[in-house]
Amino acid sequence: MRRPSAILPNMENHPDTVHPGPAAAPPGDLAIWFFILAELLAFGVFFAAYAFGRAHNVALFNEMQQTLDRQAGAFNTVLLITGSWCVARAVEAVERSRSATGARWLAAGIACGGGFLVVKGFEYAAKFGAGINLSTNTFYMFYLSLTFFHFMHVILGMVILVALWWKTRQGAYGPGNMNGIESGAAYWHMVDLVWIVLFPLVYVMH
Repeated sequence: MRRPSAILPNMENHPDTVHPGPAAAPPGDLAIWFFILAELLAFGVFFAAYAFGRAHNVALFNEMQQTLDRQAGAFNTVLLITGSWCVARAVEAVERSRSATGARWLAAGIACGGGFLVVKGFEYAAKFGAGINLSTNTFYMFYLSLTFFHFMHVILGMVILVALWWKTRQGAYGPGNMNGIESGAAYWHMVDLVWIVLFPLVYVMH
């Protein structure tokens, strides 16, 4: 009787055999991912504290949510999602050796980020003009702290995008050198992701 190994084909050398390759590493520098994880952890702690505070002041939080400008918050959500899409298109263009196109997409992403800051600035101005501050009540303490913490991340993200735009215009990135632009894009997407959680949590959910 023939041994099974003699009957079965040698799958290792079979032309149709698919061998798993090495696991793909995340785009960008590994250090940026440690930084992103640390930032997400910080926001996670903030969100948990907000949920805890809300659980003990449900009526107050529901009442105060009605005083927020949900349309402005929704518009800012659209701006950040659009900005992330523009940045993703920029990375794709640079990877195809189209630096000029990539720079234009980055400029569009910067414009979306700038729009977010302007809209949020008007929101803050309206609240401060009404005499609202961190000591007004528990809800506004969380609202101002959370949104301003995110606001500062948007500013940092825009600084990174401007640096990427400048270097992309100079042709510093390309198919063989994507680490810098992918790292910056990853950070910007993190900023977008945090707002996608923050907006419904603070503005909408009851």
